[in-house]
Amino acid sequence: MTRTLALVLSALFPLATLAADGTAPAEDEFVRSAGDSELSEFLWVNRPIVVFADTPADPRFQQQIDMLVEGEAAMRDRDVVVLTDTDPAARSPIRSQLRPRGFQMVFVDKDGVVKLRKPSPWSVREIGRSIDKTPLRQREIRERREGG
Repeated sequence: MTRTLALVLSALFPLATLAADGTAPAEDEFVRSAGDSELSEFLWVNRPIVVFADTPADPRFQQQIDMLVEGEAAMRDRDVVVLTDTDPAARSPIRSQLRPRGFQMVFVDKDGVVKLRKPSPWSVREIGRSIDKTPLRQREIRERREGG
């Protein structure tokens, strides 16, 4: 029950902010709708994790979003942005490109290559390990160590 309430409130809070000041949400928003976005927008900048479901009421969708929000700091450290798509009828560009069936969590690296597809929720720890194994992330870690 508390997860559902948290999800509902987290979905409504940005809408209240939008209504209050009339501007669009900030681009640095951690969890955002895939909408009309395309994966090419994130090339070499972010690692999109796209969470698909046939409805926002899917318990797997809610669980995955809750886990990602709880581990936001660890994910932001890895340049992750979370995109959600819960409307198969809308046929968003990302849904058309990745072709999910029902619930699916997809991790796309900065080079635009799909590195992971999972039909069930994954913890931030598991996702973080998968990210840390990629050559791009290993290079980032090396450069960070050498740079300071």
